[in-house]
Order: sequence, then C-alpha cells, then structure tokens
Amino acid sequence: MSAKAWLKAQRPLAGHWLTLAVACAAAGGLLTILQAWLLANCVDAAIFRGADLRQAQVWLWPLLGVFAARAVLAWCAELTAVQGAGRVKVALRARLFAHIQALGPRWLTGERSGALAEDLTTGIEGLTAYFARYLPALALTATLPVAILVFVFPLDWVSGLVLLLTAPLIPFFMLLIGKSAEHLNQRHWQELARMGGHFLDTIQGLTTLKLFNASRREAQVIARISDDYRMSAMRVLRVAFLSSAVLELFASLGIAIVAVFIGFRLYHLNLPLPDWAALPQIGFLHGFVILLLAPEFYQPLRNLGTHYHGRMQAVTAAERLLLILATPLPEPLREQGAASLGLDPKAPLHIRFSAVHFAYEPGRPALAGADFEICPGERVALVGASGAGKTTVLNLLLGFIRPDEGAVLVNGLDLAGLDLADWRRRLAWVPQSPRLLRGTILDNIRLGAPEAPMTAVQEAARRAEAADFIETLPLGYLTPLGERGAGLSGGQIQRIALARAFLRDAPLALLDEATASLDPASEAAVQQGIEALARDRTLLVVAHRLNTVERADRILVLEHGLVVESGRHAELLARDGPYRRMIAAYRGAS
Repeated sequence: MSAKAWLKAQRPLAGHWLTLAVACAAAGGLLTILQAWLLANCVDAAIFRGADLRQAQVWLWPLLGVFAARAVLAWCAELTAVQGAGRVKVALRARLFAHIQALGPRWLTGERSGALAEDLTTGIEGLTAYFARYLPALALTATLPVAILVFVFPLDWVSGLVLLLTAPLIPFFMLLIGKSAEHLNQRHWQELARMGGHFLDTIQGLTTLKLFNASRREAQVIARISDDYRMSAMRVLRVAFLSSAVLELFASLGIAIVAVFIGFRLYHLNLPLPDWAALPQIGFLHGFVILLLAPEFYQPLRNLGTHYHGRMQAVTAAERLLLILATPLPEPLREQGAASLGLDPKAPLHIRFSAVHFAYEPGRPALAGADFEICPGERVALVGASGAGKTTVLNLLLGFIRPDEGAVLVNGLDLAGLDLADWRRRLAWVPQSPRLLRGTILDNIRLGAPEAPMTAVQEAARRAEAADFIETLPLGYLTPLGERGAGLSGGQIQRIALARAFLRDAPLALLDEATASLDPASEAAVQQGIEALARDRTLLVVAHRLNTVERADRILVLEHGLVVESGRHAELLARDGPYRRMIAAYRGAS
C-alpha cells in the first residue's frame, strides 16, 4: 500500500469529527453567497435607490446574522477538524507503539532510538496538517466553487465562463510545483531523522566523549548535521513560498479579468470584439455580487494550495510509519495461541529444549541443536564463552524469538503455540543491566505486580538487600527516579531490579548474573535472597561468577550452540572437559 492510500485509509479513525468539520466549512461557504447577495442589495439600495438606514435594515440585520453564523461555523469547523486529527494521532501513536513493542528487542537492536523517537513524536504530529487542514480544504474545494458557479452563471455567463476557465490553473500549477517539492520533503524528513538519531546518541554517550576528549569534535559533527537540516528546511520553504506566490498570481489574474469584463459593461464601453461576440449588459447589483464572490471562488483553491504542503509532509512522514507497521511480527506474537498452561499462574514448570536451532544471520548459528531440560524447583546455571548461545536461550524463553528448528516445550506444550501474555505472567526477569523507568522507586518495584500491597513491596526490597538504602532516602519508596535510574548507583539499580523479581513471585525466574554490580558484602546477602527465591520454583541463571555456579543444582556448559557438558560443579571439575578449563582460566584471571 502506498503512503497516500494508507493516509486515506486512516480517515475513519477520526470518527464523525472530520465529517462535521467538512459540513461546517461547507455551510459557512454557502453562507458566503448569501452574504454577498445581502451586502450587494444593501449597497445598491443605499446608492441607487436612495434608501435610508431604516429602509436598509431589511438587509443589514440578516447580514449581521450571516456574519455571526459564519464566525460560529468557522470556529466549529476548526474545533472539529483539530479534534478529528487528534483522534487519528492518538490511535496511530498507540498502534505504532504497540507494533514496536510486539516486534521486540531483536528488531530494536537494528534501529536508532532517535529516529524512532522522531517517528513517535514529530512523525505523528506531522499528520495534523493533513487531517485538520488538507482534507477539509479538499472537501470545501469540491463544493464551494461549484455552488458559486451555479449561482453566477444565471446572473452573467461571461463571468461564470472566466471563473470556470481560470480555476483549473491553480490546482494544475499546485500539482506541478508539488511534484518537485515532494522530493525535497522526503530529503528534509531524512535529515530530521538523521539529526534526531545522532543527537540522542551523542547525549547518551556524552560521558565517553568527554573522557576521550572527543566532545568538541562531535559538536562540530552536530553543527554540520544541523546546518544540513537548516538548508533542507529552507529549500522546502522556498518551494512552498514559490507555490503560494504562483497561486496568488493566478487567483489575482482571474479576479482582475472578471472585474475588467464587468467594469467595461457597467460603463457601457465597447470592447474591441466582433458583433457575433457581443457581450450582454449587466447591472450594478449583479456585477457587484459577482465581484464579491470572485475572491471567495478562488479562496478554497488557494487554501488547498497552502495546505498541499502539509499533505506532502504527511505523506513523507507516513512512508516511515508505514515502513514500521509493515514490518512482519515474529511468529509467536502474530498467532494467538490456543494452548494454555492452566489457570494457576504459580504451577510448577518443566522446560525442555528439543534440538533447538536458531541463527540471527544465515550461516552464523547461535544454537545448533541444543537439547536439555530444566525440572521444576531446579536451579540451573548456564555457562559458556561469549557467543556460546546463553543470551539466545534467554531470548527464546522470554518469547522475543522463536526456534528456526526444534521446539521449546513447557510442560509438554510448544512455547510457540502459547499465549505469550499468559506465559510472561509466569516469568520473573533480572537482566545484567536492568532499566528503571521514570517514576518512583515504588512504581519500579511494582512493575510486574502493580496491585501489590506496601508490605509485600517492603519485604521484596528487604530480601533483595535494597530496603536499607531506600529507607535512608528522604522520600523513601516514593523517591522519584530520573531516566535510567539517574541518582542511584549501579548496585542499587540492580537490587531494585532483583526486588521486582521477589515481588513477582513467578514459578520461573531468569537471572542474568543478578549480582554482577554488587560489592562482596551485598553480593553475599543477595545470594541468600536468591537461595530463598529458588525454593519451590524453577531458576535459570546465566552465570559468570564462580560462586553462582557452585550453588547450582546443575550446570549446563554451552559451546558453539550445543550443550557439551552437564552436571554439578564437583562432577564437572573431576572431568577434563570445557568446564574445568573454563574454571582454570577464571581462577588464573582472578
């Protein structure tokens, strides 16, 4: 589907608001004809019929009523158009955000955060001019000029013919100039996305830039990108102003031609025309009405030309939005699974990887026939060198990806056929670099259990060794956090993330070295909490530290996407295999 067709397809999202906007604008336009007729009669009565103020009131009072009605209709048209555009933006932003969420972290790794932020903000906002201005102007252009022609032709076919012949020049040149402006708009949008993405990357990496004395050099790059964006914006504006000037020129010429034809006949001047082309005479009343209506005839066409730039901007923004929405969803998220794990969210889980193959890129397998199982209540440590497939195992269990071959079975059911929302309610997840969201500490701990009572939150924080530092803060659990937990140390952020897992109380806990950022004393305390967390539930730990490995019920050693060893710490040390060599290298490095 093209961007233009996609934009048209979004019109029902506005509900009845755009229809009301068009109806109000059309009604106001029709009142313009009545206004011109009343005003012409009032002037004609005062000048040519010698009417006084009392006699002219028969025209003046209705004229005031028309003024008031037009003002109200214009206000209603503006209000309803903006309301309709707002509904479209809210619906599209929600759809886009939901689609990005459904695409998952794997897709996000290939996108720039700044560009996505521009899509969700500036891109969506760029649709306002299309729905609130262009579409009502397009509808009004299709109605008001036709109504004026129907009114003018019986009064004077010459003026009607002039209006009819000159009117197509405006949309013709509007489209002609618009074609060249469309390419400029696309380049302008690309410059904006590039600038937004680069600026966000620079802000996020400001500390690194400072440490390497590269901040001044990066500032020069940003200045160059900003200047490119400025030049792109000026090119678009230059074409937009040229378009407006051309439209004004042709509208003015059309009005001038009508005025010349009417003026010559009002003064009874003979135009240099043959006898067969003699023009009919016209009176002041009809001539004045037509002169009043001529600017109103071209006004919708001029407005359409003005808002055509907004349409091009919307089309350019829609191309990017459509590209995101057209990205196919991963299979597990696209299909609604019929299988169910049961109503009890705390039921024990038995997990089996059955000959699972997965590759992020062709020819570079992350898992190559991984086959293992995790029993209920068992604590399993997953170890291996970087690139062995540990993160891929976690991503499969979290539902972000699905196997290319084989299956991940949960209690005998294929995970790909389960409802992921139901499955994820049974998971607790502590990554190595957890992310805290804007809000209070309480909000962040309650992320997976928003209705949890305060006592449960405090208990979870205590078990995660987070209660001590939280309660020393002036606002305690109500302390607001900055972006990515600004104001807290890495260890404190890790403990808040661990408190989430305690509060979630899920039957399967996935930990990616939850003690990586803790000092030895806190690590020992948190390890005790993890011991408690491991009771009566399944626990999978991606381990990097020796003490985490030693406490595991079973250790799985991954190498090149395969489980090459399995057993307890002492058993694996007794063998002369990959695990023993890994431990020897770890102890030698420490």
